[in-house]
Amino acid sequence: MIRFTSDVHCGVESNFGYAGLALVRDAYERAGNHVLLVDNGDSIQGEPVGTMTSGEANVKLMNAVGYDIATMGNHEFDYGMDRFFELTKMANFPYISCNFNKDGELQFAPYVIKEFDGVKIAFVGISTPKTLTSSTPKYFQDENGNFIYGFFEDETGEKLYAAVQKAVDDARAEGAQFVIAMAHLGNESECKPYTYADVIANTSGINAMLDGHSHDTGHVKMRNKDGKTVLRQGCGTKLQGIGYLKIASGDGAMDTGVMLWNCEDFNATEMYNLDTDVTKAVSEATDELNAALAEVVARTDVDLTVSDPTVMGDDGLPVRIVRSAETNLGDLCADAYRYVSGADVAFVNGGGVRVSIKASDITRNDILKVHPFGNALCVCEATGQQILDALELSVSSMPGEYGGFLQVSGLTFEVDTSIPSGVKRDEKNMFVGVEGERRVSNVLVGGEPIDPEKTYTVASHNYLLHNGGDGYTIFQNCTFTQESVMLDNQVLLTYITEGLNGVVGEQYADPYGEGRITAK
Repeated sequence: MIRFTSDVHCGVESNFGYAGLALVRDAYERAGNHVLLVDNGDSIQGEPVGTMTSGEANVKLMNAVGYDIATMGNHEFDYGMDRFFELTKMANFPYISCNFNKDGELQFAPYVIKEFDGVKIAFVGISTPKTLTSSTPKYFQDENGNFIYGFFEDETGEKLYAAVQKAVDDARAEGAQFVIAMAHLGNESECKPYTYADVIANTSGINAMLDGHSHDTGHVKMRNKDGKTVLRQGCGTKLQGIGYLKIASGDGAMDTGVMLWNCEDFNATEMYNLDTDVTKAVSEATDELNAALAEVVARTDVDLTVSDPTVMGDDGLPVRIVRSAETNLGDLCADAYRYVSGADVAFVNGGGVRVSIKASDITRNDILKVHPFGNALCVCEATGQQILDALELSVSSMPGEYGGFLQVSGLTFEVDTSIPSGVKRDEKNMFVGVEGERRVSNVLVGGEPIDPEKTYTVASHNYLLHNGGDGYTIFQNCTFTQESVMLDNQVLLTYITEGLNGVVGEQYADPYGEGRITAK
């Protein structure tokens, strides 16, 4: 029995929580099963317990839970490359990846083999090449801006498929009877040609893929390169689900699925009054921090959302839209950047707006959960043409999700999704240019048509403007008039407490925003 998590994003007390996860694992072991616990990445970033300890508290908690193997997601790198390697050394379990490399040399073992009752099972780690832009690009570069770390990325996906195939073949040659992919790939359209479906369809020898990155709980059966069936399973985010893979003794029959937590506003520790070594470890890591973060700093009279308020997915969970459409929380965050900076236009990437806030008091913790990355406000001077290019990149994946989808302030525009995107990217997935007909039209800045030749001031954060986050090379050579003025969470807090006098009100009542972005 393999139990797996992914995209925990510091949700150590959310839903099952680490204590509930350990309880489930222990119960299956007591029932006589061989149990392995593995994680598919993005565990150490997402809430203050990660941000304020640069991931250390989270790795120590994973040690306390007793993880056996992990692979890295894109957010494992958010505290910098040096810190990433420090954290992997703190772990009592191995990290694996068949494609994370430095100048072509793998930085971790591509797979590990575990043996149970004489049966060898190989676990192959796969990290999404999208990491280069969905974390901070400069972390993967040398001092001259050249990429030295990578994930065997190219425009076709062939380099990634070859790396995966080599790891699978090597594991089979070493005697593995089963090969399980531990992947951080996901199903988002922006991740092509590196989605789970792309990798499965272009490789052979994988029996099952335990997947993360897109926060879905999808169960899929699909054919690989040789026409054989491969199981793929997601498990959601913040421990709302514990994924599983069962391998039957004897015939080796396999089944995947996910145990879902469906109790809103409670977690397993509270509901079942758990008192274990893991609950004690979680308490030590969070109690002092939580006391400081519980301070009420403002109030919202309306629900502020990253998800569609009415549409539910097949898993019964709200459908996230902040990466593909305007939302009121996206408007609020973008307005905060424009308020603090005084810029003509402000952008916030949808991938940087992490959680919703219900109508209620707002605590420091709520603010930090919305913006957990610690990015800093910057302002640059950009031409209208550069802004137009940025908007084309922003909507290039619509109606699919894209972490670089821009929530905007100070401008409005229309987008026609029936027009194929003309955005061109290089092999690192960085923006190169736009060819052909454009999707974006009727762009107004301050109510006036945008002038491609005019210079405007643009506010965002260093991740996007300076560091090329989400592939935005567009602004890197601009003149910057404000540098690292204030951290993103403080920008939001300042706007709410000063600009809105401490209350988010009717201006932001519509969950779909003010109509700044109109899709045709």
